[in-house]
This record gives sequence, C-alpha cells and structure tokens, in this order.
Amino acid sequence: MDLATSLCGIALRNPVLAASGTFGYGLEFEKLVDLNALGGFVVKGLSREPIEGNPPPRVYETAGGMINSIGLQNVGVRAFVREKLPALARLRTAVFANIFGYRAEDYAEVARVLEDHEGLAGYELNVSCPNTSHGGMYFSSDPRLLAEVVAGVKRVARRPVMVKLSPNVAAIEPLARAAEENGADAVSLVNTFVALAIDAHTRRPRIGAGFGGLSGPAIKPLALRLVCLAARAVKIPVVGLGGIATGVDAAEFLIAGATAVEVGTATFWDPRSPLRVAEELGAFLNREKIASAAELVGTLKM
Repeated sequence: MDLATSLCGIALRNPVLAASGTFGYGLEFEKLVDLNALGGFVVKGLSREPIEGNPPPRVYETAGGMINSIGLQNVGVRAFVREKLPALARLRTAVFANIFGYRAEDYAEVARVLEDHEGLAGYELNVSCPNTSHGGMYFSSDPRLLAEVVAGVKRVARRPVMVKLSPNVAAIEPLARAAEENGADAVSLVNTFVALAIDAHTRRPRIGAGFGGLSGPAIKPLALRLVCLAARAVKIPVVGLGGIATGVDAAEFLIAGATAVEVGTATFWDPRSPLRVAEELGAFLNREKIASAAELVGTLKM
C-alpha cells in the first residue's frame, strides 16, 4: 500500500493536505501535529496589504457543518515572508501559499513578492473574491476574469499554480477549462457555499457580516459532484475538498477524479484530522487490497 503522490511535479508523502483558512499559517499547529508527516498544507489567504477581517460573530455551527465569514483576515504578504516563511521553509512537507486579491494585479503582486523567497512548493489562488475593477463581479464566476487572474500570476510565478474554484456558479466546467487554458497547473474545489443562518428570536443573521460560507460534512455530496465534473472537463490535476472527515471520504474524492484532497473544517474539532484521514485512507486501501492511492483516481463507474 503506497500513499505517496505527485501533484504538479511536487512529491507528497500522502495525498491529504490541510486546507487553507482552517490551518492558520501551519505554525500554530506545530505542538499538536507533526507537520512533516502531512502530505502538505495550504496557509491562510495572503493579500498585498494586511486585512483585519469581518465583525464578529464570525463562525456559527450548523447541522452537519459550519458557516464562517472571517473576512480573509491576514497579516499581508510582506509580513508573512518576514515573520512566518522562514520557519515554514525549514519544514520537509509541501507548503502552498493561498493568494487572493480584488484586482488581477493584486494576485500577481502577491505572487511576485513570494517568488523572491524560498520555502514554498506552490500557490493556490482563491478566486472567490469580487473584482473591484469590474463592478464587483466575482473572479470565480466569469471565465474571462478568471483567465485574466491566472494568466497574470503565471507570468510571474515559477512555482506551480493551483486555482481554487467556487461552487457558487451555474456550471463548473467552463471555469475549470478557463483555468487550464490560461496555464493553471491544477484546480482545487470546492470553496464554501454562500449561506445564511438566522436567529429567529432577534431576527438577525447568526454571522456578523450577514451571509457566510457553508462547509463541513453537509456539503460533501455537492462537492463530490463538482469534483467529478471538473475532473472530466480538464486534463490537469484536480484537488478535492468539501466535507472530508474520514479516510473513506478521501477515497470517494479520489474515485471521483481527484489526485489529492484537502481537509478543512474537520480540523476545528480534531486538529490532527489531516493526519488521521491519511492513516484511515491507508487502512482503507489495505482492506480493499489496493496497492496505491493513485489506483483509485478517476475510477467512478457511472
């Protein structure tokens, strides 16, 4: 049984990564998790300038998941390379930087700053942001805007670029193809589903910002469908995420067409969940007498 995986030419110990936004900058988990035993992890989103985030409350537990609206709080890319990256560079596991912005130039500038420093395996572009240069249209919902972002980053990036797609679209295939056609080395999906929780007594949203992003086990069947559609639409690797909490969950995403997976919300109740999911995936392969995780990829029968 072999869990070793290659993603965009990057060797991973196993196909299970910790997702962006739920694993901080990784360093916060050092005393709880052997970071070098992970397949890899994605740091929380980085922008050109620091962002304070949204007003509280920012997180609300739902049946089978959670809604969050953190507001992309982060220290900014320059503080990240000065204060966080030196320690991350000493790790043996693959570290990916999640990048976001509100104009195509923002993404490219963050990537340019990161390119001047060692310690990263690649980038994940969070395109679920409104483009302030185009009247608030979301990069994730328009293939032309998505193409502009991906092409701009690829012009400055030497490292592999993965594009994190949103499920809040009419069809995922045109977005996945736009990413591929403009140089993306992989796509990851899904980001959270836009959702609303209401306090019936106060008649106010449970989240300070109003709407938030739904994640956790509740979205897994929806995420599996979108991963399957994306994997069938493109030739580049697909990284699946959305409600993964067990090794069998991870196996299902591989069967749907994912090369690797990311574990996010599960780390809130079990900080070791990315490691546990990898161990459980290995046990599943053992029980099924499957020699490697790669043998599962894209084997859905339908």
